[in-house]
Amino acid sequence: MNNSKNLSTHYWTLAGVMVLGAILRFWHLDLKPLWLDEVLTALLSLGRLYVDVPLDVVFPLSTLQQLFTLKPDVSCPEIAQAVASQSTHPPLFFCLMHQWLSWLEPVAQSLSWKLRALPALIGVCAIASIYCLNRIVFSPAAGLMGASLMAVSPFGVYLSQEARHYTLPVLLTTLALLGFVQIQQTLYSRKLPRPRIWAVWGIVNSLGCYVHYFFILAFIAQLATLIGVMLHRRRLPKGSWLAVGLVVVGVAVSYLPWLPMLFGDFGRPETGWLPTPEHIMPLVQTLMGWILMVIALPIEGQPLGIQVLMALLMLGFTSWVSLHWRGFKQLWRQPETHVATLALSCFTVCVLLQFFAIVYLLGKDITVAPRYNFVYYPAITALLGASLAVNTRTMGQWRKILPLCLGLLSCVFVVSNLVFLKPFNPQQIAQDMNLEPVVPMMIAMGYNNFQDVALGLSVALAVEQEEYRSSGVQEFRTFMNSGRTELLAEDTSFVFLDSKLGYDLVWQKLSKLPASSLGRMNLWVIAPGLRRRDYPQQLTIGSAEPDVGIANQIPCTRDPSEYYRIGFPYQLYRCQKGASP
Repeated sequence: MNNSKNLSTHYWTLAGVMVLGAILRFWHLDLKPLWLDEVLTALLSLGRLYVDVPLDVVFPLSTLQQLFTLKPDVSCPEIAQAVASQSTHPPLFFCLMHQWLSWLEPVAQSLSWKLRALPALIGVCAIASIYCLNRIVFSPAAGLMGASLMAVSPFGVYLSQEARHYTLPVLLTTLALLGFVQIQQTLYSRKLPRPRIWAVWGIVNSLGCYVHYFFILAFIAQLATLIGVMLHRRRLPKGSWLAVGLVVVGVAVSYLPWLPMLFGDFGRPETGWLPTPEHIMPLVQTLMGWILMVIALPIEGQPLGIQVLMALLMLGFTSWVSLHWRGFKQLWRQPETHVATLALSCFTVCVLLQFFAIVYLLGKDITVAPRYNFVYYPAITALLGASLAVNTRTMGQWRKILPLCLGLLSCVFVVSNLVFLKPFNPQQIAQDMNLEPVVPMMIAMGYNNFQDVALGLSVALAVEQEEYRSSGVQEFRTFMNSGRTELLAEDTSFVFLDSKLGYDLVWQKLSKLPASSLGRMNLWVIAPGLRRRDYPQQLTIGSAEPDVGIANQIPCTRDPSEYYRIGFPYQLYRCQKGASP
């Protein structure tokens, strides 16, 4: 009777954890505007191409309605071809997102909500998968603790609210680790795993490699760990090496169609944003990435005093949590959990070694972006959850409640846009640009590649959303779903100007653009790569009709107090007819 009651309590608790994880991942899902990478996801998943974006012509924000509309007749091979030419990622996630958007076409939600809903849903599934992993290879208590940690992980919630391909490889990595650990446990007992376990393990790894290139690192780490264990055990059941070889060959053959694109993406300029490593900073950033998996307090954009206080609190809590890694020793020493602990630990170490090889040998510091830690995030969560579950048997329940409570608080900060701010912070840029809502505005952006164009589109979307809010609209819904195009600010326009040959040519193109029929306008110039002192003091917006003449040109004067830089510079020019140049 007691066992039945305990079992019922266990599963009710698991259900509560799943519900909590879902609430956190879908809460304020469209609060933050889409940033550069999410815009790329949107365009490719909607079936759009680079040529669909209006370049070197002035267009009103209402044009975005057409650009960010789903093309339902686009096939997965067509999307894969577009991804191959205009992105540096495998195509599977974009094909899945296209199908997802097709299903949600009738749903009256914003595009950002629809785009992020799929990763959020997959993030909820990842919670269930980490429960299965820990329950099967450790214990039911470890399964519940691992699921709870992932449910309230600020890093997990952050990944789930990104319209990118991060939660899908987290899910696939967790499933791959489950098969991988089971294979190791079976080999340790000198038995050959069933063929279906090998097959499923290979299929999951093959799918993961088609979702994100970094999943290849996870597959290599699994192979390195498995081969190391097999060499250590020596006396293995007959057919063990053949099974491993067949899985490797199967994954490799399945990836042959995309292999040329993989090699081609190595030298793409889109990866040039990664900085070169600075001494031990990659190590520090890696440690910070681990901390953010369990606690994340507001630091970005806060006053110095709050930054110091929050950092000290995070470090203090991390030190307290590290004391519970003595539970790791128990897992290591107990025969029934030793193999799983060894497998997950070696997997994590192998991934980290590959990370540091990329950092120090290739000179690309991938540790500057915490999101890439998704590769080994499931293994860390599984080990920490199992360690805490072991400790609480002798140290009291409150010691596992505290990490969960602080994790929950951190998630509130994440969904409230206080932690894990979007790169380039398009919302802040939109607020800066919308300083005078009653004045017509033009935004001119120099572009050098497709990523610059996506960056400009993220700013345009954020400005459009900010204008909705400032106009008194209480509930913003993206225009292509709301049908309320009459609320669009037709007085706000955007133009992309090619800057490959330098900004002198950009200023010349700007002087030939159609002048506003109004007497006053705010011109914002976004110029990636330009220094503050290189912005000219005066600019001119002219007329597209040659017979109008110079009289219709509008002089624009630089406002020194309205210069900003959030990853790239943007400067305000005040334009007025009749003003002295």
